[in-house]
Amino acid sequence: MATSKEENTKRLRYIRLLGRFVSGILTFLAKSDNPTKEQYDQKVDMNFRFLEKNEAVKLYRDEYTELEALGQKILDLRASDTEIEEIKETLFYAQNQLEKRVNANRYKKDKHAKHAAKDGWE
Repeated sequence: MATSKEENTKRLRYIRLLGRFVSGILTFLAKSDNPTKEQYDQKVDMNFRFLEKNEAVKLYRDEYTELEALGQKILDLRASDTEIEEIKETLFYAQNQLEKRVNANRYKKDKHAKHAAKDGWE
């Protein structure tokens, strides 16, 4: 039982660090007026050192695997020679798709359900 608690703790820590890494980079790109590729590289290196201290854990939910893929995309774009505007566009699109997928599970209409609860309006 103690090993499963340790695994859950490691998984939670990894997910939180991954989310902090991704949101830190995306916030930097969104809020800075004229970011350069060098500033982006420095920010990625600075934020990645915290994530690198923790070991990677297997993630099972789609949202978390996509978050991990977004983090990997940030690292891949750091190593590439693409322009900063293309990096911004790519990362913001990927973040938007991730948020759409997460929110799609949350909001579902019960408009045409047969067993919809009636609010007293008949």
